[in-house]
Amino acid sequence: MQDSITQLKELIQALPQGLQAHLARTRDLALELASSHTLPTDKVELAALGHDLARAHTQEALLREAGSLGLEINHVEKHVPLLLHGPIAATFLNRDCGVVDPEVLEAVRYHSTAIAGMKPVGLVVFLADKLEPQKVKRSIGLQGILATARHSLEHATVDYLTTMMINLLKSGKLLHPASIKARNDFLSRL
Repeated sequence: MQDSITQLKELIQALPQGLQAHLARTRDLALELASSHTLPTDKVELAALGHDLARAHTQEALLREAGSLGLEINHVEKHVPLLLHGPIAATFLNRDCGVVDPEVLEAVRYHSTAIAGMKPVGLVVFLADKLEPQKVKRSIGLQGILATARHSLEHATVDYLTTMMINLLKSGKLLHPASIKARNDFLSRL
């Protein structure tokens, strides 16, 4: 896995500085959460560093890339192509860095939406991406979810998805079906 991290760090150097800083903050929080929940830090680090490999692509480029990679694009992703950057990044990690671990690839693929039955490594990356320090600083309401994440990844995921869905509904935006299924799945298990 160390070889994959080395290859990934080379790819990250080509990304915009702000995105590199976000990846570092996300990795740091993800490692902290992984430690709190006794999860494998090598998998968490790899997924956290790789989750936004395609984030700097334009919406048009994301649609083109997803098409050329043969990724299935649902109706929400057609309207909000930014949601494709996770599946594309997972494909890049597999193709360019040799990552084959299903937990790492799941974490990267679904870090924007979450997914029903998501494994703990994925939950850590999902939450670390949403709750890294700069984002908490911009949205004070995230502090409580971050505190919850230190004790329960599932509760924090439900709390975050609920908050996100309320905000999207209030602003008249589409909800990704994977997020709805993930919230229902984790809520039914609490």
